[in-house]
Amino acid sequence: MHPTDDCPCGSGEPFGRCCLPLHRGETQAQTAEALMRARYSGYAVGDLDYVWQTWHPRTRPAELGSDPGLIWIGLQILDTVDGQPGDQTGEVEFRARYRAGGRTGTLHERSRFAVRARRWFYVDGDLFD
Repeated sequence: MHPTDDCPCGSGEPFGRCCLPLHRGETQAQTAEALMRARYSGYAVGDLDYVWQTWHPRTRPAELGSDPGLIWIGLQILDTVDGQPGDQTGEVEFRARYRAGGRTGTLHERSRFAVRARRWFYVDGDLFD
């Protein structure tokens, strides 16, 4: 993905001014929603190192595998609870659309985030059917 392309997170901003600086470590997410969007973009562009690094150390897997047949095609933020600057926790409910094997699907989750060492981390989430 080129920095001038629209950011996969759906913000309407160019990738180079939206999620790419977070992926490169040039800046940190200021809210739980910003981290949610950047993590989605990480999955969408294949930057699983960023996804892994922003997963809370007590809940993250030993490693992340990629599915080359899975293409993320859209993110919709449905709800946020807390997760603002100064908060210690937050929740973001979202739907992420994907395409795999010629079929489309949706991942619907309410994710929990927490601040650790003054940075937001993804903790875990509850999936909806």
